[in-house]
Amino acid sequence: MVLICVIYLEKSLHEPMYFLVCSQAANGLYGGTALLPSLLSNILSGFYEVSLACCLTQIFAIHTYAIVEFTILAAMSYDRYVAICYPLQYHSIMSLSRTYKLITLVWLYPLLAFLLVFVLTLQLRFCQNTIEKLYCHNHSLVKLSCTDTSLVNAVGLLSVALYSLPQLVMVLYSYVHILRICMQLPRQSRLKAFRTCMPGLASVANYSVGCFLEIVQSRLEGGHLPFRAKAFLSIYFLIMPPIINPVIYGMSFNAIRVPLLRLLWLLWRRGR
Repeated sequence: MVLICVIYLEKSLHEPMYFLVCSQAANGLYGGTALLPSLLSNILSGFYEVSLACCLTQIFAIHTYAIVEFTILAAMSYDRYVAICYPLQYHSIMSLSRTYKLITLVWLYPLLAFLLVFVLTLQLRFCQNTIEKLYCHNHSLVKLSCTDTSLVNAVGLLSVALYSLPQLVMVLYSYVHILRICMQLPRQSRLKAFRTCMPGLASVANYSVGCFLEIVQSRLEGGHLPFRAKAFLSIYFLIMPPIINPVIYGMSFNAIRVPLLRLLWLLWRRGR
């Protein structure tokens, strides 16, 4: 929230990259809100039940959070690609109007991508009621159905490919071309370009590892892993990226770090 406030208040940060950082922080709040209140309520109350309506709401929120996060990372990689490979045309390619359209697409595409799977899940009839996860997960809920789920499973697997492969291609394409350009630059310019890309690469790596762990333990049933290990792996992508990303961007970009520290200093002085 502090990062969002800094980007909103500091006019010099009203640039495409920082708008995307702001969107990523907002998505982290969205994903955390989908998980943490219900999780903390269960822990404090010892009451581990949830209504079907609340479960479906959590499924929609968590899955759309996951797709939005990966889509934002792809948009960030494209922004860095344009900035490094086409520096003179950057402000014309990444104009504010195009940035707003890109951010709108970042939020709308995941909602539409997951909608078909979600609608199919709504039509199922359930005859079991135990989900062995810390939150409601679409595949875990589908397994509780007493009707044929082959169509939902097939569409679910296809959807995973559709809402992850385009982003993965964009990320790989962008950073491969950035690397190619960087190798042609003088040493000082190369280091500057690498520093610009490192926060995005760190975010991609952190989130990709979390998603991979969740997909593996969810689809393959975690093998012989104990429940506590599976529980940790399943919530990593929901907990760690929203915690780590603001720190990465807040400390890596001098344009964010300086006003951020100034704002924190003012808040501390007022508190005294």
